[in-house]
Amino acid sequence: MSTDSEIIVRSLTRASAFTEIFDRHATVIGRYVARRLGPHDAEDVVSETFLVAFQKRSSFDQARDSARPWLLGIATRLMKKRQAVEARHWEAVQLGAAAARTDVDITIERAAERADAAQAVRELWPTVAKLSSGDRETLMLYALADLSYEEIAAALSIPVGTVRSRLNRVRRRLDAAWKASTRRDEYLEREGQDDGHYRART
Repeated sequence: MSTDSEIIVRSLTRASAFTEIFDRHATVIGRYVARRLGPHDAEDVVSETFLVAFQKRSSFDQARDSARPWLLGIATRLMKKRQAVEARHWEAVQLGAAAARTDVDITIERAAERADAAQAVRELWPTVAKLSSGDRETLMLYALADLSYEEIAAALSIPVGTVRSRLNRVRRRLDAAWKASTRRDEYLEREGQDDGHYRART
């Protein structure tokens, strides 16, 4: 089986060969974009991603066998232009993530350790939205696209050390937000119990 790199090289002289890159990766790219923007915008972004990739195929690093990180990097840059849409469609992102049975853990641990990962994501979304663009994109590629540190580095054209430092920084911020949210819920629960006891005594 040909590597992605070999196919892209062939496509430089025979454009129709690039169709195989689309066939191999369109589903993965579409799933990732749908989790980020919702299904309504995914088709447009996927189409634009492969159009840009085709136009820039001569710049692909032929030392890499897989084009997936490269394609996800293009998709990520295109989605940055749609950040306002991303906020409006966050509810669709949750539904898409749940439908795909994606385990999203905002503390960058396993979602199975949480009783309700989707609820955690919804509660911590304001914190995610406040992250820098670079930190947020790194988190999304890690949590939603299941890329390794090395693949994220390739997708975003940054050193692996930068990926590691970004995720460590995000982990600290989101873990603090999660703990604060948990303490708030416990406080409200205690207040409700105390209020109930008071009402009962009254």
